[in-house]
Amino acid sequence: MIALVTDSNSQLPPELAERYGVEVVPLNVTVDGESFLEGVDLDADGFYARFAGGYRPEVATSQPSPGRFASVFEELAGRGVEEILAVHVGSAVSGTVNSARLAAESATVPVRIVDTGTVSFGVACCVWEAGEALAAGGSVEEAASVAEKVGTRVRTVFTVGALDLARAGGRLSSGDDGASEGVPLLTMAGAGMQVVGRVDDLEAAVDAMASYVVAAGPGLRAAVGIADDGAAPLAHALEERLAGADEVREVLRYRIGPSVGAHTGPGTAGAFFYRSSFHRSG
Repeated sequence: MIALVTDSNSQLPPELAERYGVEVVPLNVTVDGESFLEGVDLDADGFYARFAGGYRPEVATSQPSPGRFASVFEELAGRGVEEILAVHVGSAVSGTVNSARLAAESATVPVRIVDTGTVSFGVACCVWEAGEALAAGGSVEEAASVAEKVGTRVRTVFTVGALDLARAGGRLSSGDDGASEGVPLLTMAGAGMQVVGRVDDLEAAVDAMASYVVAAGPGLRAAVGIADDGAAPLAHALEERLAGADEVREVLRYRIGPSVGAHTGPGTAGAFFYRSSFHRSG
C-alpha cells in the first residue's frame, strides 16, 4: 500500500486529492500577525476578503514543521501504508522539502521525497502524474521519477492582480518595472516571474494565454487557476477555450490559495499545463 503526500502550496483541488487519495500538509500563513494553516482555518475566500477595499495586509508564509510531517507519516503508517511518496514545492522557494526530509528520517515506513523544482499547481501536476503512475501499478521509485520529469517540463502562463506583491516578494524579474503599457502576461522561470507578453483587454488575454498553452500540445493536461471573483471572467473564458482545444486532453479548475496569493494578490488567473504520458479512460 503506497500513500501520496503533498503540501498545500500545490493548490491541489479536492477532485485530484480524492482521485489519488492524497494527504495534503498545510503551509503556515500569517496575515497581519495572525497565524493560520492554509486550507484548514484559512481558505481562498477568507484570504482574499482581507484585501477588501484595496487594503494590503501584511502576509508571510512558511513551511510546515518537521513535526507536522512526522505526524502525517505516523498516521499513514498506522493505517497500514507500507511506503510513502511525498511530492513537494521546490526547495529554491520553500523549506518544505527539508522539513519533509527531516521527518522522513524517523518515519517507521520508507518515505521517498520529491523536490519538484516548481511551485503552485505545478506541484499538483507532478502529483497528478505520479498518481496515474501508481494507479497503473508503478512502484514508488517509478512514480517519483515521473513526478520529477513533470517538474522539469510543466509550464504556466498567468496574470497577477497585484504586481506590487510580486515585486515585494522578489518573484517578479527586476527588469520589469511595470511601466510599459498593457497588462503583463507572466510565466515562472525558476523561482521568479518573467513577462512573456502584454495585452490590452480580456479578449486579447484569453487569446494570448490559450495560444501559449496549446502551442505545447498535443496530449496536454491543464488546470485553470482563479483567485477570486475579480478573476472569474478571464478564468472562465480561458477554461472554455482550453476545454475545446484538440491539443488539451483534460482541464481542471483550481483556486489560487493563500500561499500563492501572498505573492500575486486578488484578480489573478492563469493556467498550468504539461504533456502527459498517461491516457485516462472513462
